[in-house]
Amino acid sequence: MKNFIQTGDIVPVTAPAGGLGSGAGVLVGSLFGVAIGPAAAGAAVEISTRGVFDLPKTGSGALAAGAKVYWDDTAKAATGTASGNSLIGVALAAAAADAANIRVRLNGVSV
Repeated sequence: MKNFIQTGDIVPVTAPAGGLGSGAGVLVGSLFGVAIGPAAAGAAVEISTRGVFDLPKTGSGALAAGAKVYWDDTAKAATGTASGNSLIGVALAAAAADAANIRVRLNGVSV
């Protein structure tokens, strides 16, 4: 195919205000991914849009394995709360309400 560019699993974006640490979740418009390396605000950074990641979780409730996981861009953390947040994937393991992290399989699609 002459028009094929790449698989899209790893794509470049511009780091948001405050920059990003390696492994940080980032929502750029409707695209969610996990930073492959650190980047200062405004710098180019590659993000992984597919795969399984341990992400920080809000204390907003327990999540069962297989539950939909959303990104709270204000808290910069995963949550089970859909309202006002962006769907990013599903939980691969249960997480208690007070858990600091949750294992998420990213959808690999724009939200």
